[in-house]
Amino acid sequence: MNERSESESRRLLRRLRDDLAMPGKGQERLDRITHLIADSMATEVCSIYLFRDAETLELFATEGLRKSAVHKTRMRLGEGLVGRVARTGLPVNTANAPAEKGFRFMPETGEEIYPSFMGVPLQRVGERLGVLVVQSKEARVFSEDELDALEVVAMVLAEMTELGVFAGDDGTGRPLHRQSLMFRGSAAQEGAAEGKVWLHEPRVVVTNPVADDPLTEIARIREAVGQLRISIDDLLAAQQLDKEQKQVLEAYRMFAHSRGWLRRMEEDIALGLSAEAAVEKEQSAARARLEQVPDAYLRERLQDLDDLSNRLLRILTGQGTDTGSALPENPILIARNIGPAELLEYGRRLKGVVLEEGSVGSHAAIVARALAIPLVIHTERIASEALNGDHILVDGDQGIVHLRPEETVARAFRDKIAMQAEAQKRYASLKGLPAQSKCGRTIALHMNAGLMADLPSLEGSGAEGVGLFRTELQFLIRNKMPKRAELASLYSRVMEAAKGRRVAFRTLDIGSDKVLPYMKPNDEPNPAMGWRAIRVGLDKPGVLRMQVQALLRATNGRPLTIMFPFIAEHREFIEARALVLREIHREKSLGHAIPSQLEIGAMCETPSLAYAPQAFFEATDFISVGGNDLKQFFFAADRENERVRRRYDTLNLSFLSFLEVIVARCAGAGTKLSFCGEDAGRPIEALVLAALGFDTLSMRPASIGPVKALIRRVDLEAVRGVIEAARAAGEDSARARLMAYLAELPE
Repeated sequence: MNERSESESRRLLRRLRDDLAMPGKGQERLDRITHLIADSMATEVCSIYLFRDAETLELFATEGLRKSAVHKTRMRLGEGLVGRVARTGLPVNTANAPAEKGFRFMPETGEEIYPSFMGVPLQRVGERLGVLVVQSKEARVFSEDELDALEVVAMVLAEMTELGVFAGDDGTGRPLHRQSLMFRGSAAQEGAAEGKVWLHEPRVVVTNPVADDPLTEIARIREAVGQLRISIDDLLAAQQLDKEQKQVLEAYRMFAHSRGWLRRMEEDIALGLSAEAAVEKEQSAARARLEQVPDAYLRERLQDLDDLSNRLLRILTGQGTDTGSALPENPILIARNIGPAELLEYGRRLKGVVLEEGSVGSHAAIVARALAIPLVIHTERIASEALNGDHILVDGDQGIVHLRPEETVARAFRDKIAMQAEAQKRYASLKGLPAQSKCGRTIALHMNAGLMADLPSLEGSGAEGVGLFRTELQFLIRNKMPKRAELASLYSRVMEAAKGRRVAFRTLDIGSDKVLPYMKPNDEPNPAMGWRAIRVGLDKPGVLRMQVQALLRATNGRPLTIMFPFIAEHREFIEARALVLREIHREKSLGHAIPSQLEIGAMCETPSLAYAPQAFFEATDFISVGGNDLKQFFFAADRENERVRRRYDTLNLSFLSFLEVIVARCAGAGTKLSFCGEDAGRPIEALVLAALGFDTLSMRPASIGPVKALIRRVDLEAVRGVIEAARAAGEDSARARLMAYLAELPE
């Protein structure tokens, strides 16, 4: 790039910066900007197209086209050359626009006399804002220098959206981070919360996109990249890195040592950008390129690129992850993703959690359930849009988040929270009453837990015991394997907090989506059906033995209930049960107290177990149906896949018929039976499970009140009749008939 084009570019950016600093309304500024760019680049036309909505672009300002077309000319995303630039995030540069594939002629603009077309995206780290276009009567391809200059101008305009440069009188083009936005994600933990945003990793704000001294900025970027490379090399040299962590850091190092990456940023600085703006421009451009790549692995490298760019920006700006600001009142945590230990550090101070990624069975979801706070996942780009302290509403029931909501939305949301609070008061009045139906059957309602923090809910919720204590949480939140004495102390405190109520300890359920930080991950194509839970315990019995020993030491003569997860056949249960009995014999020979009463059960999470030999049902003291896994395997629908996880209804009569097989097998053997999972805590589903013959249901503490209230209103025999009527009519699901039946019940 020659010195003349560099100085012209810097001169254009300075004029642009000075112009943007002048007072004026949004349209006036846009008109001045288009005139300035056309004049500086010696083109007859400069136009700015902005998104009217997520799928529609609108001509907002122009120099050279007909003014009457402003705010009248619109096109869909991908339509015409402008729509193509917006969709792909890549520039278009042509000497013969009408001959280009996808060209759309817009007669109202008068652009037919301008064959030359160069358009670049207005984007900011994945945020699509619009398209900047220049056109000329002379049929020519614009030079690389001109393309670079226009991309640099587009970068500055994108950064300046923070200042509301595009804000119009009608509310369009309002500055980023000030608009009211709704994010539709996925519900991972129910509940509703209102509060203030707290970013787990605060975004870096670039306040100086234009720089006057390129030599100083180049020195800054080189020093920062040098620091970045050293920090990554130091991390790679650290001990106790697993394979996946090393792979991520190797990807970081590859990016950081890329000569092309640094060269492109230096070229942008030479054109007039600051070091920070050059980093963001390259990040945006690389994002646009990678998003077009069909290879899924390469697309996943976007996260590596973003992390690396953010690290570099933090070095340049000095903005660390610790901003020094205090956690706001009623904090709602926002993050791309978060580990269980990090989430637990925040603890019950949080009112809710919103993640861009995550899954319904992730560690974060398990901890959020334990903390009884709403969690919404798959809220794309919310971490980039939100700022610390922003007003936010989280609807964990619907999987919806309102960021900076309008007052009317906030009022409606508060009404919903108030109604839920009023309902909870009504449920609290039932705490001391049994979940007894009109026909006289009593259903035992237990709660799920995994942390000591859960146990206070045992008393307040009215739960009769803990139907599932997830022991893996204590392994997941540590950086190394816990010691037997530590686990024994924890389990003892759990039993003491239960005050004599039954606690069913599920042995370690790791694998699938629960990989221990200090355990070598297995690259399995389908981990949910892979080496997990009891399969790990039996193949690597050392950990299972240590956990059983800890439970026996914690019991200290009290009753003990153990259940094994993911039992798929009779043999697995017999082997696991024999291990427990050997450990009891060992403890007794060492003179230690053994349980006064022992229950050993299995979780039925695979359809195969329903058809196990009669000897299995006679050998096990109880069976707990793990509804989450059982349903996904029954319907062959991955519960982590949003496209299919809600496709199949729990009240599908095929699934209910299958559950009846399990109920009948347990009844024939005199084996106690319970149901544990999300469906146990949904009142209508719980009602049907009780009608099928499940006498014990285990759920999150907040669900006990609603489930109890509904059971006490109904006749379970009548509910059974509704199910049979739906089956006789050949219907797929009993839901419609059941809803009609409930609608006619007296309050």
